[in-house]
Amino acid sequence: MMRRIVIADDEPITRMDLCEILQENGYLVAGEASDGFDAVEMCRKKKPDLVLMDVKMPFLDGIKAAKVIVNENLALSVILLSAYSGNEFVEQAKEAGVMGYLIKPVDEKTLLTSIEIAVSKGEELKRIKQDYNRMKESLENRKVIDIAKGLMMKKYGLNEDEAYNHMRKLSMDKRCPMKQIAETILVNEREAL
Repeated sequence: MMRRIVIADDEPITRMDLCEILQENGYLVAGEASDGFDAVEMCRKKKPDLVLMDVKMPFLDGIKAAKVIVNENLALSVILLSAYSGNEFVEQAKEAGVMGYLIKPVDEKTLLTSIEIAVSKGEELKRIKQDYNRMKESLENRKVIDIAKGLMMKKYGLNEDEAYNHMRKLSMDKRCPMKQIAETILVNEREAL
């Protein structure tokens, strides 16, 4: 699959060099930006696999832009490029959640290897987040269903299996999720009080 990459650097020559390297190696340059603000906006529109971004840029620097991109899940991964190797920049980059930090000038082999690793780790992190969200939703659904089941057991003198089976039958008859049936039971019981 062709990786989609956004390049953000305030130096047109650097952007041109990066574009050339990426395109020669089968990557799709989805867009270019000259500052962090434009990089964030481009990511909102293009949803790239990766953002290659300079640290020092006008208006919104690369670290702050990376933080927005990572927090809003606008790209799978961000790699920062910088002429600065000081610990404060590296620490800020780690806090921003980037997947790589390369010191300029970057050789082609290092760049391409870093891109593949960063995108792979970004995909893995995305799967983990999706699994987490599914489990969280399942747990929340289970809680609502258990509360509604408890209310039915108490109100109608049913055992746990009978209450669950009644809710399941309603769910099938109404062609809606059990959570929706459970929520309806809870709303109905609250109004009865």
